[in-house]
Amino acid sequence: QVQLVESGGGLVQPGGSLRLSCAVSGSILRTYTMGWYRQAPGKQRELVANITRGGTNYADSVKGRFTISTDNGKNTVYLQMNSLKPEDTAVYYCRATLLRRDSVIQPYWGQGTQVTVSS
Repeated sequence: QVQLVESGGGLVQPGGSLRLSCAVSGSILRTYTMGWYRQAPGKQRELVANITRGGTNYADSVKGRFTISTDNGKNTVYLQMNSLKPEDTAVYYCRATLLRRDSVIQPYWGQGTQVTVSS
């Protein structure tokens, strides 16, 4: 069974940093797009950053502060978050489009990890 396993959330003061990780577990042949979304209370889930074959994309609100990267050998995607602001507080979700061994291409979501930025 394919799953995305997230880690790295927590409580941090404004201006601080956190690094989120998302690892693919299970048998797959290939990863396509990998990225991070977030959902704050009362708001819709929004794209934070992703990596596609064409490159990386960032929400305007995080450009220059967040960096997305992958370690394809481990099928892992990271989100380095610097200069965090209270408005970055949200549940962060990993999303990946994967090619399974049964030749099915399917998107998967992680379980979500809470990031709270507060003094």
